[in-house]
Amino acid sequence: MKRSLVVALIVGAVVSAIVIVLHATGITMPLEEAVMSLLLGDQTTTKAVGRFVQYAIVIVLAVSVVWLVLNSSKRRRLGWPLGVLALELVTVSWVCLLYQVFFQPIPSLLAVGLGFAGATGYATLAGRSRSSVSSELFNGRVSDEQLSRLVSGDLTYDREPRTYEATAVVCDIANKHDLAEDGTPAELSEITEKFIRHATASLLKAGAYIESANGEGIVAIFGFPQEDAEQADKATRHALALLQSFEKLRANRSDDAFTKFDVHVGVSSGTVIVAPVQPDGRVELLTAGEPIELARRFCIANRFYGTSVLIGPRTFELTSKTVLARPIDFLSGVDVRERHEIYEPLSLAAEATAEEVARRDAFWNGVVLYREKRWAEAYTQFQGARGPGGDGEDRPLHLYLRRIEPLALHLAMSQEE
Repeated sequence: MKRSLVVALIVGAVVSAIVIVLHATGITMPLEEAVMSLLLGDQTTTKAVGRFVQYAIVIVLAVSVVWLVLNSSKRRRLGWPLGVLALELVTVSWVCLLYQVFFQPIPSLLAVGLGFAGATGYATLAGRSRSSVSSELFNGRVSDEQLSRLVSGDLTYDREPRTYEATAVVCDIANKHDLAEDGTPAELSEITEKFIRHATASLLKAGAYIESANGEGIVAIFGFPQEDAEQADKATRHALALLQSFEKLRANRSDDAFTKFDVHVGVSSGTVIVAPVQPDGRVELLTAGEPIELARRFCIANRFYGTSVLIGPRTFELTSKTVLARPIDFLSGVDVRERHEIYEPLSLAAEATAEEVARRDAFWNGVVLYREKRWAEAYTQFQGARGPGGDGEDRPLHLYLRRIEPLALHLAMSQEE
């Protein structure tokens, strides 16, 4: 709003200056005399509206019309109301004649017409500039549908540096270092390319902004450029969906490349700073913020805990009603003095069975008791978190069992003594 007001004042001032100069130099005199003759006829007047009052009206009309045009989303439809305004100016002139006062409508009519033309021209040029900048900034980084809305102006983007409440998703190949050691550079390149192509296409379709996609993984941001109150929920849901899509590709075996790697995902919500920069004359978007760094750490932490996706405390808070998740551990933050509790999302809450919820609750109780150093009780709860098949694939559960078994054993022996 502040920017449009400044532009309206500038364009309105230019339009006013043009009208005032045309009137003061007498260029519009023939037209004014014709209008005067038409309105007055044989009628005489005792006085006329002064020049300075005329100029004040011109300035007010020019700035108002420009501001109206710049802030209207349907500029083409403004012709009718502005036409009515012009007719009212002529009517005002006629009413003034009833009181023996002559009001020359030509300067005011010129202010309305030139104000509309000037504002429309500026809006057109600004729109082309916005379209060019939007294409440069977002092409390949957002979905085609979002890019089209950004270019057309239906989806606005504030070019000033600002903060967004967003959720960062970092996705990477879990065993890329093993692939680099055991395979050839060509094989790693092929696998990385297919991973990036599939994950990027999936994230774009889900509405994410792709901050980067390279050999170090993919960084996607939900909640930018369009703010979204459900960004954490969408990000977490899609993290689970993305893992499932890779599992389907591996199961189909249509491409052996997908059978050679696993995927890890880290998700973190919070405040992200986005600012346009021009490091080499080309406009780029700089994104920074703790959620991006934490999402990277969560992604890497999957290797230690045996999980596939980990989310932070803020993300868990925003998705606790829609996603079934369990606590895993505490992880140091960007500041080493900070500790962030990390959670593993298991499934969508609406799709979880009663048995899955019960096992999650048993695991949760086991973690709480473990932190309270109640080893025997924690061990019992962790045993209750096992599935019918023993949960040989539940690596976080077995990690806790390996931690707690010697402690529980030592406690039992101490009690016997």
